Amino acid sequence: MRSNLRQVLATVVVMSVTGGLLTLSVSTASAVTKPAKYADDFNGDGYRDYAVGNLNGGVVVTYGTAAGLGTTKTFTQSSAGIPGTPGDAGGYADAFGEDLAVADLNRDGYADLAVSDSSEKVGSKVGAGAVTILWGRASGLSGTDAVRLKATARSRQGFGKQIETGDFNGDGRADLAVADGIDSVYVYRGGFTKSGTTGAVTKHTPSPSVTDVLEPTGLVAGKVTKDSATDLFLLGQGYHKGKMTQDAWFLRGGSTIKPGKVTVLDGSQPDYSPTGVVADFNKDGYGDLAVSDVRYGKNAGSVVVWRGGSTAPTTTYRLTQSSPGVATGTTSNDCFGSSLSTGDTNADGYPDLAVGVPGEKVGTQTNAGGVHVLRGGKSGLTGTNSQWFTRATTAVPGSPTKYDTFGSLVRLRDIDRDGDQDLLVSSNYDSPSVLLPGSRSGITTTGAKEISLAAGFPQ
Repeated sequence: MRSNLRQVLATVVVMSVTGGLLTLSVSTASAVTKPAKYADDFNGDGYRDYAVGNLNGGVVVTYGTAAGLGTTKTFTQSSAGIPGTPGDAGGYADAFGEDLAVADLNRDGYADLAVSDSSEKVGSKVGAGAVTILWGRASGLSGTDAVRLKATARSRQGFGKQIETGDFNGDGRADLAVADGIDSVYVYRGGFTKSGTTGAVTKHTPSPSVTDVLEPTGLVAGKVTKDSATDLFLLGQGYHKGKMTQDAWFLRGGSTIKPGKVTVLDGSQPDYSPTGVVADFNKDGYGDLAVSDVRYGKNAGSVVVWRGGSTAPTTTYRLTQSSPGVATGTTSNDCFGSSLSTGDTNADGYPDLAVGVPGEKVGTQTNAGGVHVLRGGKSGLTGTNSQWFTRATTAVPGSPTKYDTFGSLVRLRDIDRDGDQDLLVSSNYDSPSVLLPGSRSGITTTGAKEISLAAGFPQ
């Protein structure tokens, strides 16, 4: 899943975005060499790197090394070579870094970074939006030769609201999917070049027979069926029979991307900043979508799982803090599901799910926050044998405090490279995060420590 900037527990102001559709200018480019081993190894040294957007119009890149986390570098629109103007953009707050996606787009052996800014003023077009690509090299990412995706700007289009990479046509080359702020997603095919050319571009908008409206609020990529192509989910604010809903629209990857069905995740109200991941939680060979529904139950929150199938997703089920085995009870404004991340935390072969709960009351401290780790298994994702961590948990650094919102950001990743999935938990993008080490039996607090890396990098 993508790294989407969320302000948990903040008042959400929704702006209605209208305007014409983008006209895209593309050309075909050829593949170059063998792609990078890791989709986020920007300097090709064999260690995964970390790119995190922040709320100040910038992206912080931390490089991985043999000794652990290495140097950091910050990119903004003031950095040499990066197009655009930092700060206020025609009445919209600067959102450079609002979403990130990683892949070796030009197949030169170095991972590249796509950076979105749906607020960007392009020419005279306010809020047109833009996606900028920073190219990897032996010295790491640089803004020197950064390019924007080619698109004809339209005012208030919000192009780049969400972005994801994947091999959506199964040809072995990385593609880039870009959602706008109105109703569509665009897929740029690989052959990317540093001059800014790409392969063909296709536009996808849900049919009125599926939903009256689907205003994009999230984008999730992953393999749902058993073919070689990456599939795509467009999350959004739906509208059915005069009622606003939270929907997910499935697009099946292949030589031709096939629009699929829309499922209603929440029939009473939309989640304007959902997050989601794809993983095969029951190991049946089909990827399942796990997606947040934070508004569920007076903002108590939930996670909806849409099971994968041979040609499309099938049935759904919902997990809350009232599900059997989950350590805490359901109360309003907990925001269960505000951040999600997947990985096999106990080496049993089944993916698990880390679920942030930033609004959870811990002791007497309101909105202190915490994180659950739910287990995958033959029956799918459940609360059985799940784990629960807060700053009150023994050996976790710090103490629970009011409005800390611990769990606003969560990521599962083998950060110490010992073969086990570690859990990184953040309260925000600026304060130290807590690293909980992995083990063969699950996440542990033994050796837990604070580190400067925020848990907002791409999955």
